[in-house]
Amino acid sequence: MIQTIKNLYLTNRFFLLFGGIIALFCLSFAVQILFPLVQALLIVAVVIVLIDVILLFNRNFEVTGKRQVPKIFSLGDENPITLSFESKSNLPVHLTIIDELPEQFQERDFSLKVFFSNKKKARLAKYNLRPTTRGEYQFGHANAFAATQIGLIQRRFQIAEPQIVSVYPSVQQMKKYELKAMQRISHFQGIKKIRRLGHSYEFEQIKNYVKGDDYRSVNWKATGRRSELMVNQYEDERAQQVYVVIDKSRVMKMPFEGMNLLDYAINSGLVITNIALQKHDKAGLLTFSDKMGTVIRAERNPVQLRKIMTALYNEKERHFEANYELLYYASRSVIKGRSLILLYTNFESMYAMERVLPILRKINRLHLLVVIFFENTEIADFIEGKADDTESIYIQTVARGFITEKRQIVSTLRKYGIQTILTRPEDLSVNTVNKYLELKSRGMI
Repeated sequence: MIQTIKNLYLTNRFFLLFGGIIALFCLSFAVQILFPLVQALLIVAVVIVLIDVILLFNRNFEVTGKRQVPKIFSLGDENPITLSFESKSNLPVHLTIIDELPEQFQERDFSLKVFFSNKKKARLAKYNLRPTTRGEYQFGHANAFAATQIGLIQRRFQIAEPQIVSVYPSVQQMKKYELKAMQRISHFQGIKKIRRLGHSYEFEQIKNYVKGDDYRSVNWKATGRRSELMVNQYEDERAQQVYVVIDKSRVMKMPFEGMNLLDYAINSGLVITNIALQKHDKAGLLTFSDKMGTVIRAERNPVQLRKIMTALYNEKERHFEANYELLYYASRSVIKGRSLILLYTNFESMYAMERVLPILRKINRLHLLVVIFFENTEIADFIEGKADDTESIYIQTVARGFITEKRQIVSTLRKYGIQTILTRPEDLSVNTVNKYLELKSRGMI
């Protein structure tokens, strides 16, 4: 009995019905002829409620279901959640689904509507969640509130138990860019078609000519034998060392679209690590702030990707300035041999860049350094707006100064031979992949 009361809920229709009856009782004090009619209406309403309770709580009325979630969530991506239901009643059933989402989403009014027109007909309810921080996300119960066509009473069914899902760096992005980067001639939006600038590659095979192949690769002897145009195909150089280096100091805490810059860098770092391993290069990871963080030497083995992904999952930003002297020390002691270093950081002013420029130049002499930092998208979007008064013109002028300073940083770094990427956060992965493929095609690593 106690359990039945706990699972019984009154609907808005119930309160409207009995609120109207109460109002009519009040009116009957002035119009006494209404009093017996209102009494009869009250009796009818109580009978209907009892019928609704009997229909909902009989043994043949039951709703079952389950929640299906991915084994891990991808950071910053839409992750699908599926709730499946089945009714064991012959009656039409209206369900209101309230899934207790993890507290990180701060959703307090999330609900779904499902309708069963007949017995045992399965229904699916789907929705997506976009986590913006790494860590463990705990789902609570999934509650189904069932109502008949009468709709005065609801019965609660718990169809899913609490469960924990971990949010890792974006596996979805990793798989998407892997497919694109493995194409020799890619026509996907955002992945550039790179012209090869020489043949410092190992011979792989002779193949039929297709549109886009380099004419200089034509094998005339094979063409004469086959009476069709044949070209030599070369492999990129392998076993090069590629290090993802992530600055996790306070400059990487700036938020964009719910995620901070560190999380964008972590997602991109996982993408480029996977592509480097697929290209038969060795991938490693360094993180630093005021002190050195994770150090994973460049290797190419079956567990390297998992090792790096786990390390990225556990990274936390620090509220201190980055110590680039430590990075230079690591580039000499940890990184053996000339390597490609992809440094994810952020510079908001020329002064910030000039302080570390001597160290970046030293690192670039030892390795091929690519400095990756971010556009301030809010400022860039702001200056596109219309200026209606003097104050707006002044603010936009200052904003344009910030944008110009970012471009000056790029020019200064390139002047000293340092490869540079200035990118919007949402374009970080594709621009980094493009740069890696470009440098590889030019034989610079």
